[in-house]
Amino acid sequence: MSDADPESAAAGFARIAAGRLAEARWTLAAAAVAIAGVTFAAGGSWLVAIAAIAAVACVAALTPWRTRAMRLAEATAVRSPIDRLSALRLAAAVSDPLVVFDRSATVVQANPAAEAVFGSLRGVDLRLRFRAPEMQELIRQTLDDATHPAPVDYVERAPIERLFRVAASPVGDGTGLFVLVFRDQSEARRIDRMRADFIANASHELRTPLASIAGFIETLRGPARNDPKAQARFLEIMQAQTERMARLIDDLLSLSRLEMKPLAAPGQSADLVEVIAGVADTLTHLAAEAGVVVERNLPAEPVLAAGSRDELTQVFENLLENAIKYGRSGGRVVVSVARAPAQAAGGRPQVEASVRDFGPGISEEHIPRVTERFYRVDAESSRAQKGTGLGLAIVKHILTRYGGRLSIASQPGHGAAFTVHLPAA
Repeated sequence: MSDADPESAAAGFARIAAGRLAEARWTLAAAAVAIAGVTFAAGGSWLVAIAAIAAVACVAALTPWRTRAMRLAEATAVRSPIDRLSALRLAAAVSDPLVVFDRSATVVQANPAAEAVFGSLRGVDLRLRFRAPEMQELIRQTLDDATHPAPVDYVERAPIERLFRVAASPVGDGTGLFVLVFRDQSEARRIDRMRADFIANASHELRTPLASIAGFIETLRGPARNDPKAQARFLEIMQAQTERMARLIDDLLSLSRLEMKPLAAPGQSADLVEVIAGVADTLTHLAAEAGVVVERNLPAEPVLAAGSRDELTQVFENLLENAIKYGRSGGRVVVSVARAPAQAAGGRPQVEASVRDFGPGISEEHIPRVTERFYRVDAESSRAQKGTGLGLAIVKHILTRYGGRLSIASQPGHGAAFTVHLPAA
């Protein structure tokens, strides 16, 4: 150890002692006055008083003290926002309906979310408000056992049907209060139903051509084994059914990819004039077979819209192909592109592209549902036209990715117009 170490230690101790004496200076001053007063009153000498004051100072120098930073930290901890947070404010911040009740099952507090769903609940007996057997049993178990019974499912049917997962538990120990928390499961239930319907529809759409192919294979191996004409006809039908399944699988994969990535990469844009012209050229052969003339009402200058060129091509392929197939009785299809009227202040400029046919049209009750997966206005006509029932669902998903939408206007006997609305690029 170096010679400077004892000196450094002594200097360090002196700084600590001086700091402690400075921190306790007012206490030492009061103690000195008190000791001096008592000493003189008792007839003691100055030496005794000085010795007593020195002893007090030594104790103060050796005793750890709270620094200003320590006191500030303690004061800050006392004034922490979480300490000032009341139970009512905490309950109000919960987005799920929350109800606090006592041992008589009477509601003592309900947060705004609960009142928005169930109306005013304060002072209401829960057993009278929630009469479903599962709720009655949940409340009974909570009151009898003061534990955490298993959550139950409860359906509130008015003003709209909503499914809740309800959990109950005591509030703290010995408070005599309990809480019900209602977690809305309506959206999850809707998605489960949609998924089940989707699987059922997809299975049905694939089962039909598979059954047809299986039947023709059995026939070819049996009665038509030596009938070349029947073989050629059956093979042609089997090929058509195979192509139908391939189209269905391709559309299912497209829809799956779109649902997995609902948000598009920013900054993508495409010229709608170029996209639609290219689609119309591609479908020229289909239009000629159907006896339909495709009229193009397109501006000379580019019209840029938000969206991927490939995906927008898929949008207009679906719309134009549907117009040719289902509006063929009208003899013509008109495609047009234009910039939308000026938006309100602060609104993003829009562009519109319309595909209009002059066929039988769509009844009003079908229009809200034609973009649903596998929904068909006329199932037999759709299958005859080799439709999969997924084209407009794909269109809707693509447009949603780019902040766009699809509007449909139609009257039976006067054709239908499908208009794409997209943000301008």
